[in-house]
Amino acid sequence: MTATPGATPTIVLVGHGMVGQRFLEALAERGLTATHRVVVLCEEPRPAYDRVALTSYFTGTSADELSMTDMEFIDTHGIELYLGDPAESVDRAARKVTARSGRVFGYDTLVLATGSYPFVPPVPHKDADGCFVYRTIEDLLAIEAYAKSRATVGAVVGGGLLGLEAAGALKGLGLTAHIVEFAPRLMPVQVDAGGGAALLRTIEETGLTVHTGVGTQEIVTDDAGAVVGMKLSDGTELATDMVVFSAGVRPRDQLARDCGLSVGERGGIAVDEQCRTVDDPRVFAIGECALAADGRVYGLVAPGYEQAATAAATIARDESAFTGADLSTKLKLLGVDVASFGDAHGTTEGCLDVVYSDARSGLYKKLVIGRDGTLLGGILVGDADAYGTLRALTGSVPPLSPESLVLPAGASGGAQLGPSALPDEAVVCSCHNVSKGTIRGAVTEHSCTTVPEVKKCTKAGTGCGSCVKVLGQLVTAELEASGVEVDKGLCGCFAQTREELYEIVLALRVNTYRELLDRYGREGARGGDGCEVCKPAVASIIASLAPTIGASGYVLDGEQAALQDSNDHFLANLQKNGSYSVVPRIPGGEITPEGLIVIGEIARDFGLYTKITGGQRIDMFGARVEQLPLIWTRLVDAGFESGHAYGKALRTVKSCVGQTWCRYGVQDSVRMAIDLELRYRGLRSPHKLKSAVSGCARECAEAQSKDFGVIATANGWNLYVGGNGGATPRHADLLAQDLTDAELVRLIDRFLMFYIRTADRLERTSTWLERIPGGLDHVRDVVVEDSLGICEELESLMAAHVAHYADEWASTIADPDKLARFVSFVNAPDTPDPVVGFVPERDQTKPDLPLLSIGLRPAEDVLEGSAQR
Repeated sequence: MTATPGATPTIVLVGHGMVGQRFLEALAERGLTATHRVVVLCEEPRPAYDRVALTSYFTGTSADELSMTDMEFIDTHGIELYLGDPAESVDRAARKVTARSGRVFGYDTLVLATGSYPFVPPVPHKDADGCFVYRTIEDLLAIEAYAKSRATVGAVVGGGLLGLEAAGALKGLGLTAHIVEFAPRLMPVQVDAGGGAALLRTIEETGLTVHTGVGTQEIVTDDAGAVVGMKLSDGTELATDMVVFSAGVRPRDQLARDCGLSVGERGGIAVDEQCRTVDDPRVFAIGECALAADGRVYGLVAPGYEQAATAAATIARDESAFTGADLSTKLKLLGVDVASFGDAHGTTEGCLDVVYSDARSGLYKKLVIGRDGTLLGGILVGDADAYGTLRALTGSVPPLSPESLVLPAGASGGAQLGPSALPDEAVVCSCHNVSKGTIRGAVTEHSCTTVPEVKKCTKAGTGCGSCVKVLGQLVTAELEASGVEVDKGLCGCFAQTREELYEIVLALRVNTYRELLDRYGREGARGGDGCEVCKPAVASIIASLAPTIGASGYVLDGEQAALQDSNDHFLANLQKNGSYSVVPRIPGGEITPEGLIVIGEIARDFGLYTKITGGQRIDMFGARVEQLPLIWTRLVDAGFESGHAYGKALRTVKSCVGQTWCRYGVQDSVRMAIDLELRYRGLRSPHKLKSAVSGCARECAEAQSKDFGVIATANGWNLYVGGNGGATPRHADLLAQDLTDAELVRLIDRFLMFYIRTADRLERTSTWLERIPGGLDHVRDVVVEDSLGICEELESLMAAHVAHYADEWASTIADPDKLARFVSFVNAPDTPDPVVGFVPERDQTKPDLPLLSIGLRPAEDVLEGSAQR
C-alpha cells in the first residue's frame, strides 16, 4: 500500500512511547487531528505504556494497567496506529516512509520519536543465554520466565535508576541479587558521594549486594553457552545464573543516519529550538532520540513532553521553543526516597553546601545555596517529602534559612515549607510545565474542587506523579482561601471525621452512640436521633473496639441493634424479594464431605437455592426471616458459624491447595488461609475485607486483588495490601516480603487495625491507601517501622478482638430474647410474609418477582420451599 501527500496533509509519527503519545495529545489539543491525517508506526506489539513505572509489573501491575493509551482517544481522533510495524526506511526526497510490513506512507511532516536503546558493554559473551536488557515489557517477561525456571542468583550491570529497580525485581523473584556499578557510588548522575553512601547503606539493608568501583570484564558461560558467572575488573569472579544489563541508554538514531540527517558526535538527531531537524524542516525529532539545540540528549520524560508540545505547536504554526529543561527527579528505589533538583552537584561558582546527614537513619539532605542566598539545587536521600516545594523554589531565596530546611521534621530548629510559600510562577508539575498560578486558576476560574478535576483541567500530576502531594495541598489551600468551607465532618450530626470519632471512642471509652452524639455531636444534633450515615458508622467503630471499651461484642444488643445497616439487623443478606441468604464460614475454602452433606441437606429441607461463591463458600438463598434461627441451629450443631457475608467485616480468605497437593506450591497456603480467617473472623471495619493466600507465584488464589493478600515464596510469605476487584479494580501493593509466619500475622494485625483506625466511612482499603497522606510509604512506615510508636497498641487491640470473638449465630440461638426479633410481623410472629414466594428454575428455586410486584399470596403453582419447618 502506498499513500502520498494529497489534499489532507499527513503527519507520520515514528515511535509510540510516552513522548509519542504526548505528541498525539498535543496535536489533538491544537485541533490538528481534525485537519491532518495522522499515522503512527509503533515497533512494540502494544501501544504507549508508562515506562517510568515499568518495574511495578513485578509487584502486580499488569501490562494493561501500565498502558497510557486510551483507544477511544485514538479512534475519536482518527489516528491510524500500526502496532508491531516499525519504520524501516525514510526517503526524504520523495517524502515517504516504508514500514517493516511493506506499507509505504507519504508524509508532509515526519516526527521521529524512536527513543533510545539499552547500552550493553562490549564484553565477551554479552549475548549468552541468560543475558538480558531492562527496557520493555517484553524484556521483563523474558527476565521473569528465566528467573523462575533457570536462575537462583542474578547480577545487574549498572547502579543507576533502572539498575536498582532491576535488582529489586530480581530479588522480588526470589533470586540472590548483585549490583555491579563502575562508578564509585550508586546513582552517580543524581547523587553525590554523601548521598551515595546513605543510599548504599539502605540498599544493602534490603539484602542486595553492591559492588561499586568495578566493571564487568567478561560473562562466563558453561559448555551449553549459558551464564554461570562474571569476571570483574578487580580480578574477582561473581557466580551468577543471569545478567541484566542496565548500564544506560543511547539515542536510537539509526533511521535518521540512514536517511542522511545530522546526528551528534555521541548520538542524537540534531534539532533546533523548534525540534525540527537541522537538515530538513519537514522532519522533527523529540524525546530520547533528539539532540536538543542546547547540545544535550534528555533521558527524562518531562523534557520529552516539552519537546512534544513544542513540535506540535510549531506544526500548528504557533511560536514555541525548547531551549532546555529541568533535570530534577524524585524516585522511589527499593523503598528509598531519592531526589535531586537544580544544581545538585554544586557546579556554580562560589556556591555553598548545607548538609544534614544521619547514617543511622539513612538520611542525607543537601541544599546548594548561592552567595546571595538563592536556592540553586539539592539532593535528598531517605526523606524527599520536601522535594515538591524545594524544587519549585529553586532560583529564589527561600523564606526560611537553608539550615532549618534540611533538618528533619520535629528536630529542634527544623522547619517545613508548605506550598503557600511558592510564588505563582513556580513550576509545580515539571512534566507538563504547570505553575502554581495555573493550579490556583483551575480552582478559582474553572471551579475545580478536587485533585482529579484539577488534573483533568491542567494535566498537572498526570506525568511522573511526584507533584500530586503538593497539588492536593494547593487545591485545599485555595478552596479555603476562596472562602469555600471544607467541611470534613462525617455528616450533619458530627463535625468530626470518622477517624477523629474513632480516637474519641478509644481514648475516652465511649461505648454508646447516644453518649457520643450528646457529648460530641454538632450543637443542633445533640439530643436527636442521628442519621443513617453516622449510626452504622459509629456502630462499626464501637463493634471493632468492643472488648477494649467495655461494649457488648454482639451487634444486636440494646442500642446497637437500632444502629445497624439492613443486613446486620438479621445477621443475613437481604435479597430482592425480601428473603435472606445464609453463608456459613468455610475457612480457607476447606470443607469435609460431612460438611458438604449437612449444607446440602439444609438447602434441600428448606428449599434454598445454592451457589458456590467467588470466595470459596456455599451461599444458600431464599430463607424467610423466621427460618434463619432454625437454619443456623443446624449449621452450628454441625460445627459451622457465621460467615459474616452480611457485615462490614472479614468475608473470606481464599486459598489454593498449596504445597500439600500442588507440584508448584512452596508453602502450605491452605493452613495459612485457615489460620488468618479464624483470627480475623468477625472483625468489624469501615468496609468489607477480603483476603487470599497463594502457595506460589502462579497466584491461583488471586491474592493481589484482595484487601490483604499473601503469596508464598521459597523464603516465607510476601504481603500485599490495598487490592480490590469489582467495578474499580486495583492491584494490591507489596508491603513486605519473605516474612515468617509470626512476622506475617503481626504485620496484618497492625495493618488492619491501622486501617480501621484511620479510614473513612465505607472506604475500602484500596481507596484508603490512595487517599491517606503518604500512601503506601506512610502505611509501611507506621506498620512495619513503627514510626508513630503505636504498633504495640494496634497489636493489643487485635489481640483483644481475637480473645473475645463469639459467633453471632450461636449467640442468637442461645438466647430466647434475641430470637424474638426474627419474625416477619411483630403482632403475628407465626405468620410468614405472604409476598415471599418462589418458582422453579433449573432444578432449583428463584424469587417469584411478579408475585412480589402485586403483593399477593403465592398461587398454587408457587413452590412452598420456604415454608417453616
